[in-house]
Amino acid sequence: MAISADHIRQLHPYEIRILHTLERLMRTHAWVPLELIKKSTGFSESETLFRLGRLMEMGMVRYDVVPYEGYSLIFSGYDTLALLSLVKKGTVSALGPKIGEGKESVVYEAAGLGSLALKFHHVGQRSFQSVRISREYLPEEGHCPWVFASRFSAEQEHAALKRLHPRVRVPIPIDRSRNVVAMEFIQGVNLHRCRPEDPAGIMEAILEAIGEAYRLGVIHADLSEYNVMIDGNDVVLIDWPQWISPDHPNAAQVLARDVAQILRYFSRKFRVTANPEEALARVTG
Repeated sequence: MAISADHIRQLHPYEIRILHTLERLMRTHAWVPLELIKKSTGFSESETLFRLGRLMEMGMVRYDVVPYEGYSLIFSGYDTLALLSLVKKGTVSALGPKIGEGKESVVYEAAGLGSLALKFHHVGQRSFQSVRISREYLPEEGHCPWVFASRFSAEQEHAALKRLHPRVRVPIPIDRSRNVVAMEFIQGVNLHRCRPEDPAGIMEAILEAIGEAYRLGVIHADLSEYNVMIDGNDVVLIDWPQWISPDHPNAAQVLARDVAQILRYFSRKFRVTANPEEALARVTG
């Protein structure tokens, strides 16, 4: 369910308190019992049920009786807590339209000190277990719902952007809260949607950026034409939550795959070719 600025404005302080309570208690409960919510908030049963009912109507909380009766925060509720935090800190003053959606994230335009992009990480919405296996930054043990896996994903991407900027052209990291990264709004277009005048020059610029990131200790690990943006004369690399370091056991294989993906795209789309071994040597040299 898309985040709604209207719903956020309509939230009662008691409902915000319940969202915070669910966030805290879901660290130990997949489904939080009503009695525990009442005890933690100090609200009466009638007040608690009324506020939970409103939160469910707004698509922020879910109720189920299996495996036991309880309530759970869902993405819209978690997104709301993150957005409220960014507003409180002064990072965000207004939420704009949705401008992009990927397999595990949604991006909105926002206003703050200038135009921002807010990337809401939604990891594991389709299959948390498969994502948990593939992402080394997720805890191997303990209770970790996919809601919190999204927070770890945002932390990972924010860390990469901070390490890379300004030596690699990436969206400038502005702030982070929970599963949301606030970053520079890029005016350009995705590589797969444009036909650059100098495709060979663009390919070389991408390889240079991959090499500089490598020297800074970051390998993208999911690079393709879909996460390269062209902003005027700049090549901007986006979507870094899966990055790994050059010390990772599979670093050489992953880096070679990133380079090969880019070379294949330029060969197929623009008939621009390069030797994969030589390109990889330039990246790591």
